[in-house]
Amino acid sequence: MVLREISLTLPNRPGALAGVARTLADHRINLAAIGADSSPRSGRIRLVVNDPDRAVRLLAAAGYEPEVREMLAVRLEDRAGSFLKVLEVLAREGVNIQSVAILVAREGNQPLVAISATDLPRARRLLHRAGFVSRAAEGLVSNGDLLAGSPTIPGESVGLLL
Repeated sequence: MVLREISLTLPNRPGALAGVARTLADHRINLAAIGADSSPRSGRIRLVVNDPDRAVRLLAAAGYEPEVREMLAVRLEDRAGSFLKVLEVLAREGVNIQSVAILVAREGNQPLVAISATDLPRARRLLHRAGFVSRAAEGLVSNGDLLAGSPTIPGESVGLLL
């Protein structure tokens, strides 16, 4: 299964993110990762949710303009410098990172991070060869399974997380 991230541009004003959260929470779309940054005029929100197809339809119907990007999940050692090794593999081969999301799910005791890159198939091959992508991580991490693999986050938590 493919892991996908939804990106939205929102006006930088109070309540803008709450509108997105309300749309998702009202339809029981659960959140597995979120990223946000802003300028004085607008903000960019990145979401990994359990049902991206439905979330995109709902957000579009609510007047947002969602963009979708495929991602790759990698497992890391839970120690300083492990993510640097992933970045160095890709940089050495000229693969540019587009986005990064720390996921709720883990593979055993190892954290999982989702990466979007300019050449995702090549990034997957490189990181698989370097030992960062495992069959278990690739099998575990789909948008629908993210929260199922994380017993500490209840299924109805999107209203709290957003």
